[in-house]
Amino acid sequence: MNIEIDNGSGFCFGVTTAIRKAEEKLAEGTKLYCLGDIVHNGTECDRLREKGLVTIGHDELQELHNARVLLRAHGEPPRTYSIAEKNNVEIIDATCPVVLALQRRIRRQHEENPNAQIVIFGKNGHAEVLGLVGQTDGKAIVIEHYEQLQDSAIDFNRDIFLYSQTTKSLEEYRRIIEYCRQHIANGCTFKSFDTICRQVANRMDNIREFAKKHGLVLFVSGRKSSNGKVLYNECLKVNPNTFLIEGPDEIQDKWLENVSSVGVCGATSTPKWLMEQCAEEIKKRA
Repeated sequence: MNIEIDNGSGFCFGVTTAIRKAEEKLAEGTKLYCLGDIVHNGTECDRLREKGLVTIGHDELQELHNARVLLRAHGEPPRTYSIAEKNNVEIIDATCPVVLALQRRIRRQHEENPNAQIVIFGKNGHAEVLGLVGQTDGKAIVIEHYEQLQDSAIDFNRDIFLYSQTTKSLEEYRRIIEYCRQHIANGCTFKSFDTICRQVANRMDNIREFAKKHGLVLFVSGRKSSNGKVLYNECLKVNPNTFLIEGPDEIQDKWLENVSSVGVCGATSTPKWLMEQCAEEIKKRA
């Protein structure tokens, strides 16, 4: 059986940086907290927990004093920094540079024109989106899917500035841009900004080609990963014999029957070592 691991899969730059910072601080021997899961992959979170990383939520942050807290790649709203300063909490900021630049653009736009509508194409409640909405004092409108546009809170008789969560589908974002262009009222301003991370967007075409090459595709990802869901669905579109797994223990023997080629790939939050473990498990069973 031919087993191939996709070279283009695995941690993106932002996640790699966050994990490296966490490991460096943990190696110093002092206690380190992380605000939310450092990455949307339970197996990697377990590995870092064993090294001493303690994951906390926003409620716990408010009660924490004189400690070190790592902010993950997704970014945080301004309120988080205010709480940290008030509680004498040292911030280890691992916000992805792409996300950080997007936060600054949205905050600047909001300050320059507070009466305009800022619309964000993203997943409601996602850590990155919460950080982006926080730059507008909670006033930004979040659109999760193209189909929501017709019944959304967007007023096409007012100025609209459209941004996207960095890991969303470029194709769907373009559809949303076109809809807004067609429906904006005469005399109103509509501007869209290309804020999708190309490290993620470029994986779409690559992963489609990878999925086409194999009789079976195992997509390794945490089920909470927004990026993972997008890339998994891209694989599924071109190869119906694609399965989402979180680790090697979820591989089913019946998937391997009558298959001569297996592709193993994953999300930007999937560690390479986990994909390698899955490939080894397939070899054992083949």
